[in-house]
Amino acid sequence: MRKFFNLNIKYIRFIKKNILSGLYFIIFFFSCSSCSVNYSLSGASISPDVKSVSVQFFPNNSLLVNPALSQQFTDALKDKFISQTSLKLINGTGDLNFEGEITDYNTKPKAILENDIAAMNRLTITIRVKYSNSKDPDSKYDFDKTFTRFEDYDSSKDLGSVESDLTKKIIDQIVEDVFNQSVVNW
Repeated sequence: MRKFFNLNIKYIRFIKKNILSGLYFIIFFFSCSSCSVNYSLSGASISPDVKSVSVQFFPNNSLLVNPALSQQFTDALKDKFISQTSLKLINGTGDLNFEGEITDYNTKPKAILENDIAAMNRLTITIRVKYSNSKDPDSKYDFDKTFTRFEDYDSSKDLGSVESDLTKKIIDQIVEDVFNQSVVNW
């Protein structure tokens, strides 16, 4: 019988200890939940003085023109800043301003097989971007730079059948490059 009571006492102490630990955890959790910590997953380092961003329309001045490309790129760059920063998107010229043009949009054979037949083709997009920060006019981070990205596709496929997916991938890559070059400063 004494053994039984010793086990029960140990069991009660074990339960009591776990309940107290759980209560301490709950108290700690609720006391920390009133605190707020902000983390930026984008990695952007934007001065607190900068409040707005503007993205001008990027006209397509390439020889081969995809009629939707200008609007797609312009919208994608705007969306990146809206979703990854707290900056207000404005018309006109913002504290951060982006402008430029699409300078090249082409498709070329990438890998040639026997009999001069292409195994793979490459879609390439080149965009010139001019970035300026009006809050820091002497900034070493301002630039006028060309960004080029490409995607390969099987030559057995017609460009029209893969163009939409490829241009979206390329635009996303270029937008990421522009964002990193302008505000991440790694």
